[in-house]
Amino acid sequence: GKTTLLRLISGLERPDAGTISIDGVQVSGGGKYVAPEKRRVGMVFQDYALFPHLSVRDNIAFGMSGGGRNERVDRLLTGTGLTGLGSRMPQELSGGQQQRVALARSLAAGPRVMLLDEPFSNLDPELRHRLREAGRAILESLQLTAIFVSHDQEEALSLSGRLAIMMNGRIEQVGAPSQVYNHPATRAVASFLGDANFLPGEFRDGRLQFELGSVTAKSDLSGAVEVMVRPERLRLDGDTGIPVEVVHSDYFGHDQLATVRLPSGDVVKVRLQPGRNFEIGSRTSLSLAGDVVLFPA
Repeated sequence: GKTTLLRLISGLERPDAGTISIDGVQVSGGGKYVAPEKRRVGMVFQDYALFPHLSVRDNIAFGMSGGGRNERVDRLLTGTGLTGLGSRMPQELSGGQQQRVALARSLAAGPRVMLLDEPFSNLDPELRHRLREAGRAILESLQLTAIFVSHDQEEALSLSGRLAIMMNGRIEQVGAPSQVYNHPATRAVASFLGDANFLPGEFRDGRLQFELGSVTAKSDLSGAVEVMVRPERLRLDGDTGIPVEVVHSDYFGHDQLATVRLPSGDVVKVRLQPGRNFEIGSRTSLSLAGDVVLFPA
């Protein structure tokens, strides 16, 4: 669904219904269709799609029109960190360098919008992080709208100004990254974006009763509910709480995720800061340390 959406925006496919507008100009739907080459849409693919028989400079200049081509290519080489590599062939470049050439080539035509289809997924984690930061800086410096498709949750949250969650070909929720993460519209979004715990509860007159205690909450629901709690909104070894047993722990360096068993037998995950260590099998207490989100039971 996500790649199909990019193809619709770029004009490579036509929508069955609805309309598509770019920068306020309708380009598809309602009996109107603007050809892909006239939409001023740049696209960066997962596999780079560079011309192997052309140099870096010629790849970037491909499709450019008008005067000052050399100067424009020089600016793009500098802006994408490719200075001095213009005469090289694609096969002489690293994966990260090839991706930057693909980005520069897409920017060369002066697009109104950029479409990026998982452009960094083939790179190792360190290089992927560096390139997405560099790519974001370039797009922000040009004040260019970009639609970025990713299956990487961290990438999606850190890069986006607005985040859209698409599932089974339908957009489930659109909003600021913090809004979508902290206030997911559906249970599916909550479980898809980040770690989430779900517990049964009862909600009436602004008061929630569930295994972790009785707390105030906001919701239009009433009666039996499902309570979603993010792991970072739980606290172990507090002054108050319910008794729990630590049954598992995943260490990530910057934090760790402990799995604990509640008195009911349900298990939940708790995010811990480095240095907080609990032995498997140890007993401690668990308390709520943040907001919850309620869904229909």
